[in-house]
Amino acid sequence: MARTVARVIVDALAELGVGQVFGVVGDALNPLTDAIRTSDGVEWVGCRHEEVAAFAASAQSQLTGGLGVCMGTVGPGSVHLLNGLYDAAKSHTPVLAIAGQVPLAELGSDYFQEVDNDALFSDVAVFRATVTSPEQMPLLLETAVRTAIGRRGVAVLSVPGDIGEKELDADRQSRFSLTMPTTRPDGDAVRAAAALLDRSERVTLLVGRGARDARDQVLALAERLAAPMVLTLKAKEGFEGDNPFQVGQTGLIGNPAAASSLQEADTLLLLGTDFPYRDWYPEGATVVQVDTEPTHIGRRVPVEIGLVGDVGVTVRDLLAELSGTSPGGGDARDRGHLEKAVEHFESWREGQARLTAPDHDKGLIGRVRSALDNREHAIRPEALAAAVDRHAADDAVFTSDTGMATVWLSRFVEMRGTRRLLGSYNLGSMANAMPHALGAQLLDRDRQVVAFCGDGGLSMLLGDLMTLKTYDLPVTLVVFDNRRLGMVKLEQEQSGLPEFGTVLDNPDFAAVATSLGLTGIRVTDPADLDEAIRTALATPGPVLLDVLTNPDEIAVPAKPTVQQGWGFAVAKMKEVVRSHGDDSSSD
Repeated sequence: MARTVARVIVDALAELGVGQVFGVVGDALNPLTDAIRTSDGVEWVGCRHEEVAAFAASAQSQLTGGLGVCMGTVGPGSVHLLNGLYDAAKSHTPVLAIAGQVPLAELGSDYFQEVDNDALFSDVAVFRATVTSPEQMPLLLETAVRTAIGRRGVAVLSVPGDIGEKELDADRQSRFSLTMPTTRPDGDAVRAAAALLDRSERVTLLVGRGARDARDQVLALAERLAAPMVLTLKAKEGFEGDNPFQVGQTGLIGNPAAASSLQEADTLLLLGTDFPYRDWYPEGATVVQVDTEPTHIGRRVPVEIGLVGDVGVTVRDLLAELSGTSPGGGDARDRGHLEKAVEHFESWREGQARLTAPDHDKGLIGRVRSALDNREHAIRPEALAAAVDRHAADDAVFTSDTGMATVWLSRFVEMRGTRRLLGSYNLGSMANAMPHALGAQLLDRDRQVVAFCGDGGLSMLLGDLMTLKTYDLPVTLVVFDNRRLGMVKLEQEQSGLPEFGTVLDNPDFAAVATSLGLTGIRVTDPADLDEAIRTALATPGPVLLDVLTNPDEIAVPAKPTVQQGWGFAVAKMKEVVRSHGDDSSSD
């Protein structure tokens, strides 16, 4: 029996192990969604916004390493996919987007809703093509999928509305066999890097997501070099738990121990990271970089030796060449640099932990601090993040919105056990936490999924709370409800500007969730926080935990500058003056 173009695509997705396809139904997609309706292996997940669909597909791809799939119909439907697809592209994860298109005969006629998809997706996609004949299938589909997987990116296949239902004259089974290569650097370069590391007295590792599959080798290297390990945010997963060398993150979300261990190093070894913030690299250090992508070598910081290869293979080769002795000729390397960094990190963590106590503001230091930054005694976001960490499962999947929710997760949630972490950490989009959680939960309904949502991010795509309800997905949405665009507020104040345009007129999110059929829990008292989190995580089905947090909480950067301090002080003075002026004008 001859198959249609739509049936060929859906059968191929099932063969690839794609469990869900995310999107919004409509016109050109009708043949495809009908093929999914009659498919045994693929589930259609109808979202309320195509951006959510693309984020969810990206999440599934990142968690499984396989192909995520989303669909958008003609014109506006496909346009709405863009932000989520950029998230996938910047996360280097394979996603296939099926985009509807106007009937073939109308292409180029400025038809109703017509958009040039090949131009629209030209920047975000590693492959894009429009199906113009059934005879192009399944070859065009195979090419799209292989390109997405092989180049770890987005492929877009546009299907005109009158093409999906056409039958193939010569049908065959789709074939997707693809073996990814393992690369290793030149042996002379490895020996040169090993000799350089042997001569170095203070080595610090900056470890990224690209090293995740080489945990054992990287830990062995840190031991051999007596090197503290600074983690990028995406390397928390896989390297944070049970790691005596790690000293947390650097950058604006980081801590002073990580910043110091970088600045005090004479040699910096980058492993599987393209950490973009140049201001946070040490000055004067010699840099060795390991990355599978040649274009990443040296594009953030000048590199003495660049090793192009897989981190696991390269580190094994380095370990075989390292002497293990001290630069001065002793039998063992001096561990002072490592011990100082770890001690600094533990001291910082102890200080941070004091902020998480429910009665923090009742103590002497807490009363003094709260008089300045928490006069209403709102719940501190540090306490919220730490409490979620205590109660969440050791195999939970965490997602976080870009902004302050990510800061608190970075500092107070440990990726121990088999926990996973997702966020828009390369694109930096708002509103990703809930859609990422949606995609993650559909992979395993029995696994705990916790989304750290900013109130600004959640409200941006609020409609898809209904998708969680429709599919009865037991996601726990933790809303950091500070009635602000918190990161923007902090950026303004550190620059000496008064807060402007960041105040959010929020509803009672728990009441909104309840009205939509979810379980809604609202917390306003620090004393109720622990029990509320315990209840939220234990409640079946989707739960929204709306926690009113302190809008004036300050996340001090890892190496605060005098300029930032003065800027913050000036901004606060301007805010006070403006506030007093507002009060007098209303009398």
